Amino acid sequence: MMEYIMQHWWTLWAVVAMVCLIMEMSSGDFYITCFGIGALVALVVSIFAVPLWVQIIVFAVFSVLSIFFLRPHLVALIHRGGHERLSNAQAIIGRIGEVSETVKAGGYGRVKLDGDDWKAQTDSTDDLPVGAKVRIIGMDSIIVKVEPENSQYKS
Repeated sequence: MMEYIMQHWWTLWAVVAMVCLIMEMSSGDFYITCFGIGALVALVVSIFAVPLWVQIIVFAVFSVLSIFFLRPHLVALIHRGGHERLSNAQAIIGRIGEVSETVKAGGYGRVKLDGDDWKAQTDSTDDLPVGAKVRIIGMDSIIVKVEPENSQYKS
């Protein structure tokens, strides 16, 4: 068995590359992918019967080069448009919820949205009764500011 591996180093590099790519699926930071790329380049070099120490140097050099030159592009690609994504709380502004506990005029109550129950406040001059549809127009910490859905507010 050892003799086979000594003559076929490419199988070892193929296994290392596969293990790296499988491990990358659980990390998502692209460092392990860079080592997988280094292993793939070492695999190609090993096909030409180059000594093991040269293969190890090629693996190390290409892994480091991948970390410095390829990884930043991969990270940028995966996070493209990230500045436009809203957080969970910001994403509910402009959405329509349903009053689950009467929201008193100028006071507080509760609003249900997507299964979550939020403490709500309104500046409306009328109470918002249970079952009324309301638009979320803002947030103050964990309290949502609402207005009746038929209001002229545009998000």
